[in-house]
Amino acid sequence: MKVTDHIAQAKDTLVSFEILPPLKGKTINSIYEHLDPLMEFKPSFINVTYHRSETMFKKKADGSFDKVEVRKRPGTVAICAAIMNHYKTDAVPHLICGGFSKRETEDALIDLNFLGINNVLALRGDAAKNEAHFEPEADGHNYAIDLIKQVMNLKNGIYLEEDIKNGGKPDFCIGTAGYPEKHFEAPNLQTDLIRLKEKVDAGADYIMTQMFFDNQKFFQFVKDCKAMGINVPIIPGLKPITNKKQLSILPKIFHVDIPSDLSNAILKTKTDEEVEKIGTEWLIQQSKELKKFGVPVLHYYTLGKPKVIYNVVKEVL
Repeated sequence: MKVTDHIAQAKDTLVSFEILPPLKGKTINSIYEHLDPLMEFKPSFINVTYHRSETMFKKKADGSFDKVEVRKRPGTVAICAAIMNHYKTDAVPHLICGGFSKRETEDALIDLNFLGINNVLALRGDAAKNEAHFEPEADGHNYAIDLIKQVMNLKNGIYLEEDIKNGGKPDFCIGTAGYPEKHFEAPNLQTDLIRLKEKVDAGADYIMTQMFFDNQKFFQFVKDCKAMGINVPIIPGLKPITNKKQLSILPKIFHVDIPSDLSNAILKTKTDEEVEKIGTEWLIQQSKELKKFGVPVLHYYTLGKPKVIYNVVKEVL
């Protein structure tokens, strides 16, 4: 079932989770062990992130180096298929520009369609670790909107090979990213909202937000989206803070603000256990307020912390 169908049929706020593929060498059981406790809450869908390959240099016996491409977390498409088969729950694979040519993207979409996966979250993705700025693959997409347009083309039976006539029309539901505190590369929030409107106009069916810790920023974001003429569902992305290091890491990597009430409380703690308790309670209250506001889905980035998310959702639903 499509994400938008879940939302349309819901009588109350839904819940969904996001997971990382396991590191190469781990088995699918690591995913099941992560998700098993959370399935008690009957999530409507589960997102699986995608991670591009990284360039590494391996030293040879003669002292020179070989350049190799390594994908540390492979298997997104296969994991989605496994989740749908094992739990009978819809899965949403992330689809990114970085690391894909247009042809590879088309082949991935065809594979998803064959597997019965009809949801994708279309993202530009991050720059490679060795790049100062995002660089697309040769014959790849530079922006998420271009990726969305390719998915839409396939939905209309338009393939890269122009000689394909009367081709299949896989009916994907397309999600896109939104940033309540603006994308870090956008010059201002207004410009970022204009770009978001363009993605929706290009075919995005719903918006999944970057994590945030101040609900007022999300409420304003929703208001600004409506004023811009963006009327698709907006799903808040939520994450707990579980250690002090995140006070500096999260703003640096994800370009989000942490409210002073939350940061001050965490700075007074002496152990990670105390931080986790504060972060859990903050996320519980944040979730309750969002539910009261009427968000369609509470989407939790589990990211290796299923126990914390379990404790939060148990108090909210």
